[in-house]
Amino acid sequence: MKTDSIVNTPFSLPCGQVVPNRIVKAAMEENMAGPGRLPGYALLALYRYWAHGGAGMIITGNVMVDSAAMTGPGGVVLESSSPSDPFERWASVIKSGGALAIMQINHPGRQSFVKLKGKALAPSAVPLNMGRFSKQFVQPKAMSCEEIRDVCQRFVSTAKCAQNAGFDGVEVHAAHGYLLSQFLSPLTNHRQDEYGGCLENRARLLLNIVSQIRATCGKHFAILIKLNSADFQRGGFTIKDARRVIAMLERLDVDVIELSGGSYEVPAMQGQSRDHNTLAREAYFLKFAREILVDTRVPIMTTGGVKQLAVAEQVIEHGCAFVGMASAFAVTPDLPLKWQSKPDYQGVLPYCSWQNKVLVSLAKMAMVRRNLRRLGNNLSTVRDPSPLWSLVQDMWHKRRATQRYLRERARIPG
Repeated sequence: MKTDSIVNTPFSLPCGQVVPNRIVKAAMEENMAGPGRLPGYALLALYRYWAHGGAGMIITGNVMVDSAAMTGPGGVVLESSSPSDPFERWASVIKSGGALAIMQINHPGRQSFVKLKGKALAPSAVPLNMGRFSKQFVQPKAMSCEEIRDVCQRFVSTAKCAQNAGFDGVEVHAAHGYLLSQFLSPLTNHRQDEYGGCLENRARLLLNIVSQIRATCGKHFAILIKLNSADFQRGGFTIKDARRVIAMLERLDVDVIELSGGSYEVPAMQGQSRDHNTLAREAYFLKFAREILVDTRVPIMTTGGVKQLAVAEQVIEHGCAFVGMASAFAVTPDLPLKWQSKPDYQGVLPYCSWQNKVLVSLAKMAMVRRNLRRLGNNLSTVRDPSPLWSLVQDMWHKRRATQRYLRERARIPG
């Protein structure tokens, strides 16, 4: 990026760590784990591109806190029993270019595929409504209080393991319809106990996780939260709810809140909405970030469709501390460096003109993952991949990964 650009200025997090610039490589679900659900050669090769691409902070794709609860068969898992060496290598690669290394940690809840034969946990027994694709996902059961406490401890344990491996912090995923987001939304949380009902109760699990991570990992460990600005579904989690949850998180000294939105049912993170909210072509969630910035001192990051330096600068000028970028980094992993010599250079985002919104969402993710796999194999990226061929390839890779995942789980005692 041009040296006098506002996105090139450093930023000090509340925990004391300094981010060298305002560009963040946001999380993407790579599904590229090696044997044992560990980071292997392909994932390290991919992150080496990003490490030397000019971003100030790099957030990993979601790392699962429970090997029996996966968003996809090729996901990385970090549990207390996981070997540390692969994660130490991962952290070292990410930090090799000067960026901070942040591990995103997650639990899918009801957004888990039937074929993975894993835990089907959710705050309430509300299945996904994906039309004719609904049967691909688990029928969830309402969690017991013991299961809720177990999940809380798993998040804390994974955060501590990440810290021991050399990561600078974690991002707790409470967006996109995953488990913590399910607790926050009245559409998916129908509980009548201390974890349901009013927003304070629905936020209890997230707040417990954050406070325990801070107590376990110390005041200098960065804690980021990925939070929906809204569900973009009628009767769901709203911008007013987000503002109240952020006020609760502010009291827990979180370092950054990344604003996103949507879920598998409504993929607003890809620019789609179901509640008549109009999302911009770039920086989808900036409108909502501007509303939230009025009320909070917590540094805010917004992500969604950014591919131009001018738009990134606009995000910072409107008061956000960071601009998150994801899909554009799948095609151009060194986009911030390109902006230094060519400020007008535009990144590339996946495009699909199909009519079915679910298929469009699947195709776009497949196109991104196709390029991530190419980078992991040290191949050049494809600027305009075929949506259909990308989807076919992704289904083939997912099938192979599912077979390997089920074989590996079958070998685990108990």
